[in-house]
Amino acid sequence: MSRNAFGRLCLQLENVGGLSNTNNVQVSEQVAIFLTILAHHKKNRVLQTNFKRSGYTISTHFNNVLTTLLKLHTLFLVKPGPIGEDCTNDRWKWFKSCLGALDGTYIPLRVALKDKPRYRNRNGDVSVNVLAVCDININYVYLLCGWEGSAADSKVLKDVITRKNGFRFPDGNYHLCDTGYRNGDGFLAPYRSGRYHIQEWNSQMSPPPPRKMRMSYSIRDALDPLEAEIPEVNDEISDDPDIAFIDQVEPSQQWTNWRENLATNMMNRKNGVAPNECIPKTCRRGWTVEGEKVLANAMKALVVNGYKADNGFKSGLLFMIVLASASFSN
Repeated sequence: MSRNAFGRLCLQLENVGGLSNTNNVQVSEQVAIFLTILAHHKKNRVLQTNFKRSGYTISTHFNNVLTTLLKLHTLFLVKPGPIGEDCTNDRWKWFKSCLGALDGTYIPLRVALKDKPRYRNRNGDVSVNVLAVCDININYVYLLCGWEGSAADSKVLKDVITRKNGFRFPDGNYHLCDTGYRNGDGFLAPYRSGRYHIQEWNSQMSPPPPRKMRMSYSIRDALDPLEAEIPEVNDEISDDPDIAFIDQVEPSQQWTNWRENLATNMMNRKNGVAPNECIPKTCRRGWTVEGEKVLANAMKALVVNGYKADNGFKSGLLFMIVLASASFSN
């Protein structure tokens, strides 16, 4: 962070957020302590030495700055705009009306021995499950902390769109998410058990088939004390009776069909076929007997030269072999 950015942050926390100097610690030092802990993951004992302060002073001012930042969340969290029809970004142009993406992450923490089973995640670590929502420019839009690590991602998402001061966005828009969430209105999840590596996409492989969604269960966590100090958000569109908001996470056949059409159009456009002209299965390459012989001989030559094919051929290498024998295909 530059000096200019640091100074502007201090002014905002002081003039807008109400952070004030104490008898011994100025606002700038309070913010420096806070940023040092967050950005460099320094412990309280290290900061006691660096800032020549007691552990109580370090902890107090860290919490004061954190509380002030939470009160200013409407200033620092951006309001995303949906992707328009004129979008030319190769990553986002397919997802019209999309607002961004969301995902959960595990943040390690220390809890009482009796609470460890509730906070132990699927990796065996003690943590909280934090949900983060970003726009297409990787700007944070919403954060939810407090759920135990044992809580499933889909359960956390269901809570965040139904709680007070929760995550709200209009019906008709949606967010991208991973397979830990249900594919339903407002949340576009990929096909389960599908492989979405770049190599697979470059290999002109067809999109994976849809899979059944899993059931998830979790334990509800107590309310964070700091959350009670956060003022309610004055949402400019929340009081508009003509605007419907996403308030549930449930799969629907209409949304499933929409995802199928989206995947089909993406694959057809990639293969040089007009949208909705054919489905992926009919766009596959046809092979002649001569072409299959060339392909088999190329694979055999790789194995003879020392390539280990016990677990199959890598997708990138297989793609080059297919290109080499493509002149024999229909």
